Amino acid sequence: MTKISLVLISVLLVAICAPMMDNADTPELSDLPSYFSWRNIEGIDYTTGIKDQSPAPTCEAYGLCTALETLMQYQLGKRYDPDLSETHLYFSAGGTYEAGYVNLIDAADYLIEHGVPDEGCYPDPHRAYDYPFESLQGWQDRTVKIREWGWVPHEEEAIKTALIEHGPLIVCLYFGTDFYFYNDGIYSHERGRIAGGHVVAMVGYDDTERCWIMKNSWGSKWGEEGWFRLSYDADLFANWYDRYNENDVETGIMYISGVYGNLEPQVPRVQIETPVVFHNYYRGREFPTLFRKLPLILEAAPRILGGLQVNVPAENTHTVEFYIDGVKMYTDTEAPFTWDLHTKTGFHTLEARAINNGTISLDIIDFYILMNP
Repeated sequence: MTKISLVLISVLLVAICAPMMDNADTPELSDLPSYFSWRNIEGIDYTTGIKDQSPAPTCEAYGLCTALETLMQYQLGKRYDPDLSETHLYFSAGGTYEAGYVNLIDAADYLIEHGVPDEGCYPDPHRAYDYPFESLQGWQDRTVKIREWGWVPHEEEAIKTALIEHGPLIVCLYFGTDFYFYNDGIYSHERGRIAGGHVVAMVGYDDTERCWIMKNSWGSKWGEEGWFRLSYDADLFANWYDRYNENDVETGIMYISGVYGNLEPQVPRVQIETPVVFHNYYRGREFPTLFRKLPLILEAAPRILGGLQVNVPAENTHTVEFYIDGVKMYTDTEAPFTWDLHTKTGFHTLEARAINNGTISLDIIDFYILMNP
């Protein structure tokens, strides 16, 4: 039995020991607590922050990584905001943007065999096209792995039990066009056509409101700050159809367990804070991108008119190097790490490399210079 099972089931037994003595030995739906969430385990929220996969079809990798990040924090018994590389998992497990998905089975098997490193080994550049991919040298020493995964039936009791025993679940859903415009409340597809399939993480349930507590990967401005509640009666759970084997059909609700590896690597942590995806800049002033899809311009890439100071928060770092299109342009050895961006008009890639005693982490962002200052 896993550590999760031993701790949570012991708590559960204290709460339900009286009814269990009155009933048969086999647990029933009524034996389960009426509310459970990984956002509140004895007052601690073990989930990590909301991310945005846009505009890439990488939901399978995001669902797996967010479940794994929660289990990592729970295993260490603290919140430290681990951040895994969804892009590494997606590409390394055989995913392509052209196909529009990574095989969920292949990705889970990859976590068993190879694991996934932290985001600093290869950050998500938010590109909706396939490109040459390579993580930092030495990523194998920064990985977290799992020992097993499995499928959970589309049954209320089984899903609740798996949530308590194993942790957040990776769930395949159908969703309607109305899901794009969801703001709050309990979602149950009511209008519009079915738009397609999606993979999210389930972290809990609430019998009083009769809903599942779900974490999406469409950013914190969507839904309930990135979260949503799904009605028990929505009937939107989707099977997983293996496109490599049409006869292989599974429940589409996956658990993972047996987390081990380098859960908290002592490496630099770096993030390009300015510029940021889906934003425009005019002489340093920031505006959300209103028209994302324009000819010859990548959807997520910020568009810059006039000068801009690049800001790069970094932790456990003594040096940040700034690269444009693979060429080192500037080195800053004193926080806060900044650089006045200067380059020619057109499309470019900015890379920030944080260095500490020979260990490197990086962040990447594509951008457009619309006009030189």
